[in-house]
Amino acid sequence: MGLKTLAKLYRVARGDEKAARAWELVRAAARYSLHEPYWDFLRENFDVRAEEVKEAMRFLEERGELQIKRSIDGKRLYVSTLKDIRENPVRLDRWLRLT
Repeated sequence: MGLKTLAKLYRVARGDEKAARAWELVRAAARYSLHEPYWDFLRENFDVRAEEVKEAMRFLEERGELQIKRSIDGKRLYVSTLKDIRENPVRLDRWLRLT
């Protein structure tokens, strides 16, 4: 499924389905996190705006399912967070909670 389709499905979903769709979108977007400039790459190749992915990430953060990295001045580091998700899709703390 393409990123544009995932973004649309996320927007119309509700409840737990919205969280599942947000994760699908974030994981799919993370696959391309090494392409620079990242947001331009998504827009040009998939017709997905930065706000669509960022909103899904903020939604997951509000639910306590994702922690967006922050710089010293408190700005959110979305691309850096996506790179971490790409490199380590299941964090050690999640494995420990599951056992």
